[in-house]
Amino acid sequence: MVDVTFLEKKLDAIQNRYEELQKIISDPKLPQNPKRYKETMREYGHLDETMAVITEFRSKNQELLDAREMAEADPEIRELAGEEMEALEESIERIVQRLKVLLVPRDPLDGKDIIVEIRAGTGGDEASIFAADLFRMYGRFAENKKWNVEIIEVSRSEAGGFKEIVFAVSGRAVYGDLRYESGVHRVQRVPSTESQGRIHTSAVTVAVLPEAEETDIDIREADVKVDVYRSSGPGGQSVNTTDSAVRLTHLPTGLVVICQDEKSQIKNKAKAYRVLRSRLYDLEESKKQTARAAERKSQIGSGDRSERIRTYNFPQNRLTDHRINLTLYKLEHVMQGCIEEIIDALKVGALEEVLKD
Repeated sequence: MVDVTFLEKKLDAIQNRYEELQKIISDPKLPQNPKRYKETMREYGHLDETMAVITEFRSKNQELLDAREMAEADPEIRELAGEEMEALEESIERIVQRLKVLLVPRDPLDGKDIIVEIRAGTGGDEASIFAADLFRMYGRFAENKKWNVEIIEVSRSEAGGFKEIVFAVSGRAVYGDLRYESGVHRVQRVPSTESQGRIHTSAVTVAVLPEAEETDIDIREADVKVDVYRSSGPGGQSVNTTDSAVRLTHLPTGLVVICQDEKSQIKNKAKAYRVLRSRLYDLEESKKQTARAAERKSQIGSGDRSERIRTYNFPQNRLTDHRINLTLYKLEHVMQGCIEEIIDALKVGALEEVLKD
């Protein structure tokens, strides 16, 4: 049986803060301070989820107490009540595990929106096709979560896939859910162009960047070289007759951002700055994470784009996440955007590292 006494003080504190936030967000003056409004709503959104689990926990705990009283009061139903108590104890154990995840101090970045960059790596056309498959997978997951997806830049391959696609995802706790997707995704399958049925191995890199707001990082105009030119399609095909494409070069870091998806130079420039700001922000955060990781030797969530994190084996319908030794034999289901099980397992793995330290 789970000893739940240790949780009560923490749960009461959360409930008090939740009720306090309810009063704050009912203040009509709050939206007049956009930054405070956004931070308050993010905290409230997280506590709203936590309160739902707390309510379920307390309800099940009360049911367990009632079942015990019934068993003690009436020997005739003791056996039946015993079965019910066993089931309730298992349910409470699962809820407590969920509470542990929710009660771990959240990374301030978890509530941020994100910019995702997917790039085809080794494997030529097959890699570009898998890059498109991953984009669809994340898109379906975002749709299920009622998140918004906005394409920022795309470079298509002649095979119908993506050499590169950059897109923004906004919604509740987006970075907290997708932060562990950064890394090398390896695919093993028989390409449609393979006449002898041989399995090919390809790779795609994914970068998940917390989207930086203008208040998060300051970019000096003198530090950025701006080039404009005519955008082009696959194979150098011209798709625009005006100088609408924009290339930003951040001189201190050497970071380069190209955006040509819009017909408007102004829109491309705004999108390019949006990506540059997030890359610079991610660079700073990565330095902090590297320092923290060196101290606690935790690899989950390191965000290392060179690390092979996952293998998708289509002939065996198998997905393997190498960081937590997770193997699932339902790859087709996963590719439809059903990645909650993987995300939850990665969160638990990260939590175990934190608790271990």
